[in-house]
Amino acid sequence: MLVFLDFEASSLGKKSYPIEVAWVFQDGRSEEYLIRPAPDWTEWDAEAEAIHHIPHALLLTDGIPHDVVARRMVEVLAEHDLLASAPSWDGKWLSTLLRAAGLPRHSLRLRDSDDAHYECAATILRPFVAAEQLDASVRNLLALTEVRSAEQPPAHRALPDALEERERWLAVGEAARAFVRHGTKGG
Repeated sequence: MLVFLDFEASSLGKKSYPIEVAWVFQDGRSEEYLIRPAPDWTEWDAEAEAIHHIPHALLLTDGIPHDVVARRMVEVLAEHDLLASAPSWDGKWLSTLLRAAGLPRHSLRLRDSDDAHYECAATILRPFVAAEQLDASVRNLLALTEVRSAEQPPAHRALPDALEERERWLAVGEAARAFVRHGTKGG
């Protein structure tokens, strides 16, 4: 099953660490966690805090221990197709979290949610669009299904951002089905 995952982090620096994670299954089930930092996670950027609005002190008082979150993720997500809108960043924080918990860093792997959006559209359109036109048709459909307008920034909170990726995937599927319904009538 597809799972849309997002992290928020302490900074965008080399020693940044995950502070929040959320995931949403394609069927809508979700989980989210504030992450209590591991003892050696110390890099904190006030500018990053100004974006995600998660105070460091909140992680210490209300965060779930990093190793508990990591084990939960492996337990729940190991057999699923994990997707992230920024897999290089989210993968870095996933790896940091897993290693700090003593788990193999490749226990979970991410891929780009854009790949799932493309695959969704291509699967639906393939029987109805000529092979040489499929890629262009899919890319046009993807451009038309942007969920967030250019003026609306991401929420920069893990659950809303993961939900947005799922909504985009759902919108792509619906747009592709509508294309097939309208494109094949009377044709």
